[in-house]
Amino acid sequence: MSTWESDEGYPVQPELGAMGILRAVARGFPLAILVFGCLGLLLLLRLIERPLFGLQRPWTPHITQFVCRNAFRLLGIRFTVTGTPIKGRGAVVANHSSWLDIFALNAPQQVYFVSKAEVAKWPGIGWLARATGTLFIRRDRREARAHKQMFEDRLLAGHQLLFFPEGTSSDSQRVLPFKTTLFEAFFDPRLREEMVIQPVTVHYTAPKGAEPRFYGWWGDMDFGPHLLCTLAAPRQGQVDVIYHPPLNVSDFANRKSLARAAETQIRSGLKK
Repeated sequence: MSTWESDEGYPVQPELGAMGILRAVARGFPLAILVFGCLGLLLLLRLIERPLFGLQRPWTPHITQFVCRNAFRLLGIRFTVTGTPIKGRGAVVANHSSWLDIFALNAPQQVYFVSKAEVAKWPGIGWLARATGTLFIRRDRREARAHKQMFEDRLLAGHQLLFFPEGTSSDSQRVLPFKTTLFEAFFDPRLREEMVIQPVTVHYTAPKGAEPRFYGWWGDMDFGPHLLCTLAAPRQGQVDVIYHPPLNVSDFANRKSLARAAETQIRSGLKK
């Protein structure tokens, strides 16, 4: 599937023919059944899980992992994992390129995403995010202290939080400079000595013959057309999730040095 560039610099997909529409339906229909069928099951199970365990979620994350692992099979995208996800108390930071990151990062381990507050209102994605325990924050420096407290509460409850320090998504070919604000929570005296941060690189390889940024979803790109083009692709590419060695928070003097070390590791994985 060939592409060209729009005036805004985004890769533009040509109009889909009959075969493209058939491929989109053949992949999209089973994917929708998987995602929303399991969402219904998760919500029912959560009615029991929440009053018994509160913030703890011993059952429902397994449903999320099942969905994400099988989503790539239905899409036809090859999925590989390198390295070992952390266990126990810690957090994960990764580069952000696409809505596909949600599937890629949930499949290997049980994590809780940190996302901008606007996502909670998005049809489809917002429902899934709320159901799976996503922590929503607003991009407002005046709320930095409240965000730090929410981070600490979830981490102390044993949740492995995952956030994107770039603050937005890129074109999948680069890593944007990290914002350091959210790293501050890890230096709380109750967390610092035992907290680890694991940098993770999500590396996309476009389908053969496609624009290298094929899987990238960034800027003002609409979700619907990007989803449709992904489903309709005659060939699919590959996504590699690379788990780097975890960083001990106690080894760093402040949030900036910790963020810099994590960013360096993530960039190294994107250069493969």
